[in-house]
Amino acid sequence: MKKNYGNAIIDCMNTYELTLIINPQISDAEINGVVEASKKILADRKAEVIADDKLGRKKFAHNIRKNRDGFYIFLKVKAEPESIKDLKRSFGLQDNILRSMFIKAGENQTVKA
Repeated sequence: MKKNYGNAIIDCMNTYELTLIINPQISDAEINGVVEASKKILADRKAEVIADDKLGRKKFAHNIRKNRDGFYIFLKVKAEPESIKDLKRSFGLQDNILRSMFIKAGENQTVKA
């Protein structure tokens, strides 16, 4: 979203890296459904998905909700800073998402898309 301040137009969206860990006990079709539902949640809150990557199944160092592994999804997202708290809450309420983590990408940091 762009805001006008006098003669200057400022882009108020930051770039974030979102990592989702999805329940490994669901099928590949259901994993794709969770990814699409996650993208819809982001779009509903005016966030833009720049890139996505399925990192696959990885083993945990410790159990999360009695699971020994999870399916990792990486999303690069542009969103307003005010919407991140609501997005964290929304992802936390999803049954098939074990964990979610937003990290703000620095200005000088390069992220491979």
